[in-house]
Amino acid sequence: MASITRHIPNTITCLNLFSGILGVFAAYNEDYRLSMAFVFASALFDFLDGFAARLLKAYSPMGKELDSLADMVSFGLLPGVIAFRLMQPAAEEWFAAAPYFGLLVTVFSALRLARFNIDDRQATSFLGLAVPANALFWVGLACSFESLMTEYFWAVPLIVAISCFLLVAPIPMFSLKIKSLRWSANRSRYIFLIGAVLLVVLFGIDALAFIILWYILVSVIGDTVPAKGR
Repeated sequence: MASITRHIPNTITCLNLFSGILGVFAAYNEDYRLSMAFVFASALFDFLDGFAARLLKAYSPMGKELDSLADMVSFGLLPGVIAFRLMQPAAEEWFAAAPYFGLLVTVFSALRLARFNIDDRQATSFLGLAVPANALFWVGLACSFESLMTEYFWAVPLIVAISCFLLVAPIPMFSLKIKSLRWSANRSRYIFLIGAVLLVVLFGIDALAFIILWYILVSVIGDTVPAKGR
């Protein structure tokens, strides 16, 4: 029985990877709604594999490496492909190789993951934008603003540059792990969640990109404004 249960977390991680692969194909075919569904599936499996590993005490070096490789596809390659597709108009207006600039998102996602794996300061919070959040931003942008991005394609390289910067910049960003319900310990999390709910009420599924921007803003402001009683 133990030999079976120890493979459960890695099996879930493989589901993350498989969802990411399907999401990449969907993104390349410009089916961004389907790609969004696969990103959410990957994010769910990414949470569940860690949860299963803790529950079953089935940690392994292989599991850690597999998790990073799966995240690289689901949250690194996929948003890079989206950026690549959104920059297709630039191939006609500027030069043929322009869309490949979007793949820098994938390169910087790899750098982000590599640094995360060796940085013990990021156990309960993050330095820089986590790759799942970045992937959610790109898929939300493509789903809700594809026509706008096609018309104003010149803005996509700027968004790519900002995205790459946020992935590797040493900017403190909170995680959603809650250890207690106290306001003082979770001020940024509660403010973010309240704002996220309001955005969903106002914009529905189109709120996704705005929610990630709101997360970044709350992280930056929350780190610079001290909480009372700290």
